[in-house]
Amino acid sequence: MAKILISTDTTCDLSKEILEKRGIKQTSLHVLLGMNEYKDGVDITPQDIFTYVEKTNTLPKTSAVSIQEYTDFFEENLHEYDNIIHFTISSDLSSTYNNARLAAESFSGKVTIIDSRNLSSGQGLLVLKACDLLDEGKTYQEIIDEMKKMKNHVQVSFVVDTVDYLYKGGRCSGVARFASNVFKIHPSIEMIDGKLSPKKHYRGALKKCIENYVKDLAIEFTKYDNTRVFITHACCSNDVVELITSVIKEYFNFNEINITVAGSVITSHCGKGTLGVLFIKE
Repeated sequence: MAKILISTDTTCDLSKEILEKRGIKQTSLHVLLGMNEYKDGVDITPQDIFTYVEKTNTLPKTSAVSIQEYTDFFEENLHEYDNIIHFTISSDLSSTYNNARLAAESFSGKVTIIDSRNLSSGQGLLVLKACDLLDEGKTYQEIIDEMKKMKNHVQVSFVVDTVDYLYKGGRCSGVARFASNVFKIHPSIEMIDGKLSPKKHYRGALKKCIENYVKDLAIEFTKYDNTRVFITHACCSNDVVELITSVIKEYFNFNEINITVAGSVITSHCGKGTLGVLFIKE
């Protein structure tokens, strides 16, 4: 039987424990703080992002994994594996997918690139599903076919604590930023067709907004894959994480609840306090 590697880029926001347990390998996107360049998940943390933004009042820049980095990654791992299935952040958000695709062309069909059409642990959910299928004994092509269908069934949404990062990144107006701060408005954002789109505005204390956000998800998604759910956050306080965990247990029936902190690339765009619930829907 062919030996298959499941790999992904660091925007999947999977913990080191999960990566090691499931044998998943990663490629790193890049984060630029001024003139200094770092590798996501390697030598930079979300706190470095927050400190930089506070000092400079500007957002970091992020860049894709290069074609050469992908070529080296695939070549190295094909010494050990017969095939590689690699997942990337949505092609609408980064050139990472296209770079991976171009690099894969050099390996005669041994490498397949899956444009996840998602980001963060929405992408991670697909990676873990591929690992589940691999454990079940599915073939290289069977896993690829299933992933191409499943990537359109991932629920990815977040509630933003502050719109400051969205404002700095040109994703909301100064008026919207002012209104959000004055009236304690916390917008939710969702992935639709590979792109981020505004969904709903919650008003009031963050804890209450998050509770209402989970209740709305339960109303909207009555049928879902109960294998696992991710609570992914950008350095939220423990009491907020504990609250959302309890609300999810009350309104959903997941076998596995995973709590993960968003990596530096995702944090660079959403800001501190952002929190999302992500799972596969039917």
